[in-house]
Amino acid sequence: MTEGSRVLVALRVPVSAQRAFTAFTAEIGQWWQPNGLFQFTRSRTGTLAFEPGPDGRLVEHYPDGSAFVIGRIRTWDPPRRLVLSWRPASFTAGQETELHVRFDEVDDDPTGGGITTRVTVEHLGWDRIPPEHAARHGIPLATFQLRFAEWWRNLLGALDRVARDDP
Repeated sequence: MTEGSRVLVALRVPVSAQRAFTAFTAEIGQWWQPNGLFQFTRSRTGTLAFEPGPDGRLVEHYPDGSAFVIGRIRTWDPPRRLVLSWRPASFTAGQETELHVRFDEVDDDPTGGGITTRVTVEHLGWDRIPPEHAARHGIPLATFQLRFAEWWRNLLGALDRVARDDP
């Protein structure tokens, strides 16, 4: 997967890397916001949940009891890193993208309030999905990446709110 095919978004959250990782994985159902343009399955939205661990999965669960596996975890390295495959239902057997998420504690907290973690989302492989594919909606790659990055930026903002509200 080439670097030009990636969507890259980062946001600092005023919590430890462990808290950010936990909020991202164990509490994804609280911060994930579906987007009609980027649905996993046609005309359905459900609640996301990770099955944690190195052999885990990311699954969307629906009110009728059914579920769709979005991806399989490739790297589970709390609290530093998470890598998983990413496949909407419209992808063929050979198509997938890959999601990399890093949680880096940084020393230069701009608010002066203590620990800050930079959460970096890098979503790779969109250049291998043809523009006419349903997941790309006929949108040129650069424009698609911008729209997808805007969505991830909004998602990370929601993650920030959940991570600050430590259970």
